[in-house]
Amino acid sequence: MVTIVMERIGRLFISLQQIRQVPQMLAAAVPSMPSTLRDAEFPYEMRERYICTGYRPLHQNWRYYFLSLFQCHNETINVWTHLLAFFIILAKFREISDTVDFLNDRHSWPLLVLIVSSLIYSACSAAAHLLAGKSKLCHYCFFFLDYVGVGQCQYGSAVAHFYYAVDEGMHRYVGGVFMPVAALLSCLSCLGCCYGKQRSHTPPRWVCKMCQVVPSILAYIWDSSPVNKRLLSWSSKDPAMVYYLGQVALFLSCAFFFTVPLPQYCFPRRCDFMGHSHQIFHVLLSCCSLCQIHTYQVEYVLRRDLYSRLHASSDPGLFVRLYAFTLAACSLVAAAMFIKVKQDCARKAKFE
Repeated sequence: MVTIVMERIGRLFISLQQIRQVPQMLAAAVPSMPSTLRDAEFPYEMRERYICTGYRPLHQNWRYYFLSLFQCHNETINVWTHLLAFFIILAKFREISDTVDFLNDRHSWPLLVLIVSSLIYSACSAAAHLLAGKSKLCHYCFFFLDYVGVGQCQYGSAVAHFYYAVDEGMHRYVGGVFMPVAALLSCLSCLGCCYGKQRSHTPPRWVCKMCQVVPSILAYIWDSSPVNKRLLSWSSKDPAMVYYLGQVALFLSCAFFFTVPLPQYCFPRRCDFMGHSHQIFHVLLSCCSLCQIHTYQVEYVLRRDLYSRLHASSDPGLFVRLYAFTLAACSLVAAAMFIKVKQDCARKAKFE
């Protein structure tokens, strides 16, 4: 009996030893992550205003930057906000596809463009914030990719606004030019964002921020004009009105937090990892995208008689082709700006 008890105690002791080795085994399996840096240890061109700590070291292998998704640094929340938004929009897409025949119903194609452009933007933004810290060139490359997402997403919003929200009076005046102008403004917005990013290290920095903000504001004014006109003729009987109001409120909040460095300006160092303006901007923008998708899911059903009468049967196909053109044009703009940045970096390297 004593022998049996001693054997069991021995086995238990061995088991406890094995359990104690588990953290060491995990540490050996997962590579050690370098500690984050302060702003003084990080290149000036890649810093965010009033963000003092939490920068990841440069020139690590790609595995490090992918695994940093699970590390605490000043980009973690930026990545996860748009990564989660991507999967939420994807789930919303699946829900809508149960009741909407995107393949055969041409009138659903503007809604499809809105959803696809929102998915692309969320993915581009998450990739930029996750991987842009590898080097200066990667910083520009991935954020230019992010701005391609911005431009094509603006077009996606514009086509949904125009197709489902426009009224007869406005369609009569701008029907033939609305979407081509929206495509042009989307490309200009991408160009402005890329140029502002390229010159962001050149003072005064507010000029660079205006290069990013002003084209986007012009695009917003034009793209959302059908929505604003609907809001001016407010009707409590219209179930979509509250969603249109939500879109406007969310976008204006997005513009504020993208432009103004609050709250990190008021609370330096306390918002480096969580709570700074760009994270708030991401959350509000994701909510705005979801609000838009839900709005036009409702309008797709309720206003079918009107929009099917206003728009020609060839319009949805034309708008899809124009979306493909906008995506390609924004990509070319970003590629051209990246080549210029690469040339500038090579020129600076010669004199160093």
